[in-house]
Amino acid sequence: MDITLDKKDDQLSAILTVNLKEADYAPAVDAKLKDYSKKAQIKGFRPGKVPATLVRKMYGKGILADEINSLLGKAVDGYIKENNLKILGEPLPVPTDVNFDTEKEFSFPFELGLLPDFELPTDQSITVDRHKVELDEATLQETYEQIERQFGESTNPEVSEEGDSLYGKLKKADEEGEGRPVLLPIKKVKNGAEKFVGVKPEDTVTFDLKDAFDGDAATIASVTGLSKEDAATAEGEYVLTVEKINRTIAAEMNQELFDKVFGKDIVTSKEEFDEKVRETVKQNYDREADSLINRTIIDKMVEATTVQIPTEFFKKWLVRANEGKLTTEQVEEHYADYEKELKWSMIRNKVVEEQGLKVENEEILDRTMQKILGQFNMEMTPELEESVRGFADNYLRQENGKNYVQEYEAILAEKVVENLRGKVVVNDNPITAEDFRNQNAG
Repeated sequence: MDITLDKKDDQLSAILTVNLKEADYAPAVDAKLKDYSKKAQIKGFRPGKVPATLVRKMYGKGILADEINSLLGKAVDGYIKENNLKILGEPLPVPTDVNFDTEKEFSFPFELGLLPDFELPTDQSITVDRHKVELDEATLQETYEQIERQFGESTNPEVSEEGDSLYGKLKKADEEGEGRPVLLPIKKVKNGAEKFVGVKPEDTVTFDLKDAFDGDAATIASVTGLSKEDAATAEGEYVLTVEKINRTIAAEMNQELFDKVFGKDIVTSKEEFDEKVRETVKQNYDREADSLINRTIIDKMVEATTVQIPTEFFKKWLVRANEGKLTTEQVEEHYADYEKELKWSMIRNKVVEEQGLKVENEEILDRTMQKILGQFNMEMTPELEESVRGFADNYLRQENGKNYVQEYEAILAEKVVENLRGKVVVNDNPITAEDFRNQNAG
């Protein structure tokens, strides 16, 4: 057997050719034919007495093809490992005409996409802003209103009042069809709120959408369901056909409400409740800010890292690897996203290798246990630990270990980003919760 590697001029792709001689495959083929002769059951012959020439005629070509395929797989994988080739995806067989009836020697070429080595940006060369969210009274007030609505008593009165929400269908005045379903809180209307007071189901309200919400694209988007871009350009008169009026009688601030929101006796006074609400809302925004900065670090790291990609091979491999799911046209359309994901994967692997990052089994189990507790809004206790551990272990074994791999990859990705956070300059950017929401809406 002879294997050659011919790199193309760009050094990013190559043809790996495996040349087989008869001596490479004949012994294994002969051994399998003898085995078939012993087991074959052919009419007119006793078991084990089928002539070898007949077995070869009937099964020889199939056995030869199977043996050569097995040899090729081992040869290609072995060559790649022995020569420490960093390849993209899998080797792609190059179509060739092979005649197993007449030929004894064969050449099988494979196309490889080669991944070159690269350098990560130097430490502290990348700067990112981290939103330091400061709670404003409007956000806290909105949180209390959400709590009161969620745990309050809901009714559907016949006539609307201030503070109610109108459920119905909204469309442009000159638009065909019934429109899109919306829930319009009257209190969010800045101009002309009186139009929405005193209406009944089946009434229609015609109003200037932009003027009603004082041109606030974020509010228009949240009420209408439009994207932030479409909401920013929405103008003219709209018609709301009212189907139902929603009214919520706010829940009383008492121990019953405290227990419903945070669990029994976690807080026992209005002061403790206020502090716990503020703390919880702050933690939620901090998590969002951390998630945003992590995505920013990934984007900037990909942008600042120079990596040469075997583009044509990558496109071809994406189509082959996703046969029936991705077309050449779809790959072309979304190629920038695929390349970004590939670059990030290469950066992630390089950080893992250089920093020796690992994920222990106990970390995966602990993370899964915390997820299970979170789903039931419970805290770990000695009594619960054994049963929750059992649930977690069972979950990780499901899907043939797929759940385990997903948790492993998620933890490793977090460790990579955490490691990179220590290598970039992070500037705190104070911002109100309301501005933070508006900036990331749409």
